[in-house]
Amino acid sequence: MMTESRASVLVETGVARHGLDYSKSDGASTIVFGIYAKNNGAKLYSVDNNPENIVTCQKTIDKMNLSSYVELNTADSIEYLKAFTQKVDFLYIDSYDYNRNNSEIIKASQAHHLEEIKAVEKKLHENSIILIDDCKLPGGGKGKSAIQYLQSNGWKILMNKYQVLLNK
Repeated sequence: MMTESRASVLVETGVARHGLDYSKSDGASTIVFGIYAKNNGAKLYSVDNNPENIVTCQKTIDKMNLSSYVELNTADSIEYLKAFTQKVDFLYIDSYDYNRNNSEIIKASQAHHLEEIKAVEKKLHENSIILIDDCKLPGGGKGKSAIQYLQSNGWKILMNKYQVLLNK
């Protein structure tokens, strides 16, 4: 879908904190989107508030020769998205860890993801694509509030699995 829409500005919240290590359980989104960026003349802007995650991920980015296509940023994702100046073609939301056994963390994670959407909302356009991770979890997963908000503003769910894919 990113290829068809010619997505060239990709934004990710929450880097692949272990690079490719643990990629089967922890994901390798930054690397996957970085490869897409390299192959399609795009740029990935990824933000994480943990400097150690950034350092580890950068090592993998460098090793895979993706540095020209991936920009890693250490910052609060909401503040980063508010300050982001470009229109966003593809948005991947995967920050703020979720704990299915802690209702306070569940609420905080869902609220954080909603605030991320609100922070970047004006930079999205009618062809933007949003992918939210960790949605099929007890309590509604990370995306529960964000997805409800997006749907109430005309976004449609294209895929509803562990990740939820939306567009206008």
